[in-house]
Amino acid sequence: MAHAVLSGFQLGTHHITSPVVLAPMAGITDLPFRRICRRYGIGLTVTEMIASRAVEQGRERTERMAELDDDESPVSIQIAGSDSKFVVDAAHWAVSRGADFVDINMGCPVKKICKQVAGSAMLKDEALVARTIRAVVEAIDIPVTLKIRTGWDEPSKNVARIAKIAEDEGIQMLTVHGRTRSQMFNGHANWEDIALAKDAVSIPVIGNGDVVDGESALEMLRISGADGVMIGRAVQGNPWVLQEVHAAIMGLDKPAKPSAQERWDVVLEHMQHLASHHGVKFASKVARKHVAWYSKGFRDSADFRGYFQRLDDWQQQLDVAEAYFLSLDTEVMASL
Repeated sequence: MAHAVLSGFQLGTHHITSPVVLAPMAGITDLPFRRICRRYGIGLTVTEMIASRAVEQGRERTERMAELDDDESPVSIQIAGSDSKFVVDAAHWAVSRGADFVDINMGCPVKKICKQVAGSAMLKDEALVARTIRAVVEAIDIPVTLKIRTGWDEPSKNVARIAKIAEDEGIQMLTVHGRTRSQMFNGHANWEDIALAKDAVSIPVIGNGDVVDGESALEMLRISGADGVMIGRAVQGNPWVLQEVHAAIMGLDKPAKPSAQERWDVVLEHMQHLASHHGVKFASKVARKHVAWYSKGFRDSADFRGYFQRLDDWQQQLDVAEAYFLSLDTEVMASL
C-alpha cells in the first residue's frame, strides 16, 4: 500500500508532493514549530485549531495563531465551530490571512469544545455536519478539508457515513484520527476504521493516530490504504521523526539520528523563533514544554526537565539548555 502514496496527491491547484502532514495541535503547532518541522519532508502544514467565535472577537492571540510564513505553502488554517454564521466568517478570515486550504475540525475531543457542539461532538449530528460543510464550501473559493474521528463512541461509530457526507458536500481531503471521541488519546488507534472511510470515498484520505516512526507509518498505510500520514504527538521534541516517516514512505534509506550539535542547533533555532514570534516573556513559558520534549529519553533528562521548567530568565534558559544538549555526546545518542 505504501507505494500508492509515492506521487502525493492533488488538492485544488496544489500538488501535495510529500504525503506526510503535520497534525494541528493546540498550543503546539504555532509558526515557530511549523517552521522547524517544514524542513523535514512534510508536504502540508496545518495551524493549531482556531475557534470560529474567537475570530469574531478579534483577539491578538487569535491573529498570531493564524500567522503564516511568506513561503509557507501549502498551508491550511484549521477552524472549529458549529454555528454556520461564525464558521463561514472564520473561513473568510482564514482566506484573507493567506491560507491555501481551510480545514474544519470535527475531531477535537476536548470537553470545552464538545460542550459547544463543536469538534467531535458534531459527529453525533450528521445533518449538522452536512450543513456546516456546505456553508463553508459555498462561501469560499479555496479547497475545504475536514478532520474527524471515527465516531462519538464505539456503539455510534459512523466514520464511513461521515466520510461520504463530507465528499458529497464538497470536502476535497479528509483526515481520520482512528479513535472515537470517548477514547480521547487512550487505547490504540483503529487503522481498519480509517480504511472504512477510504473505501467510502474517492477524495484523498489521510490517516492519523499512533504513527511514531517509519515502520508504524508503513503499517498504517498498509492496513488503511490511506493516501498519506498525519503525525502529531510523536513530533513533540522530535521533528526528525518526520524525516524518518518521509524516507520510509518514499522507500529511501533511514536517515541518521542527529548529532548532539545538530540537535542543539535545532533547539536553539526553535527557541529563537519562539522569542521573535511571541516575545521573550511568553516564549519563556512555551519553551519549558518544547525544550523538555527535546530532552526526552536522554541521560538525566528528568533532572534537566525539573530544573529547566523552574527557570524564568530567558538567557539562563538558553545557557542551561545549551550546556545540557551539548553534553550529550554522539556515542550516547547513537545508542538510543
